[in-house]
Amino acid sequence: MGLLIVLLLTCAALPWASSDPSDEACLTHLSQTLKDPLKNLQNWTKSTFANPCSGFTSYLPGATCNNGRIYKLSLTNLSLQGSISPFLSNCTNLQSLDLSSNSISGTIPQDLQYLVNLAVLNLSSNRLEGEIPAQLTLCAYLNVIDLHDNLLTGQIPQELGLLARLSAFDVSYNKLSGPIPASLGNRSGALPRFNATSFEGNKDLYGYPLPPMKTKGLSVLAIVGIGLGSGLASLVLSFTGVCIWLKITEEKMAAEEGKVSQYMPDY
Repeated sequence: MGLLIVLLLTCAALPWASSDPSDEACLTHLSQTLKDPLKNLQNWTKSTFANPCSGFTSYLPGATCNNGRIYKLSLTNLSLQGSISPFLSNCTNLQSLDLSSNSISGTIPQDLQYLVNLAVLNLSSNRLEGEIPAQLTLCAYLNVIDLHDNLLTGQIPQELGLLARLSAFDVSYNKLSGPIPASLGNRSGALPRFNATSFEGNKDLYGYPLPPMKTKGLSVLAIVGIGLGSGLASLVLSFTGVCIWLKITEEKMAAEEGKVSQYMPDY
């Protein structure tokens, strides 16, 4: 009886032997595409990926577990480089992904659409390029999308306005262009509305709630200056033309006067 109790206590103290193969693939590929120059993720090893969770206990820095599955990844301000692996979508129980304030480059994987439980997506303050995937609309539970301070280009997908739970949206300070979708800039009903700070810092982005784009016309002072300059130039050209005409006329008159004097008799 005593031996049985010891065995039970030993088993209870050990981490769960089985892990989700999807989470293992997700973490393995993510560690391969991310670079960690400051060695902040030293515990992110193959052996840990095979068994990252024990119930609600996580053995990975930056990871939070729920019932044996990874449901939150928060790897912020760790000077991480590299790119985001599309295999991140294997963490199908993930509800929050925060990779903000790093130096991650590359594009936002379209495969994130398979994170159907995702509620928070924060990839701000990185070096991400390319377009915002319209496929994020398939993450129906998204209520936070923060992509500010990156190098994203293209237009804002209109489909993102279909996310009924979206309460925080920030794409400021990128290189986005085109009109702001009315489904985001001028939402109706009880849906949260986003002000200009969510869109500012994109030179070629326009539409409500941003202020009207300033025209690139010349100022009044510049126009007056150009007018005065043109008038002065015209005056100089006109004066030069008159001088040339007078000179030519004078030479012609002198020549004709010389001809006439040849035929005049001497007295």
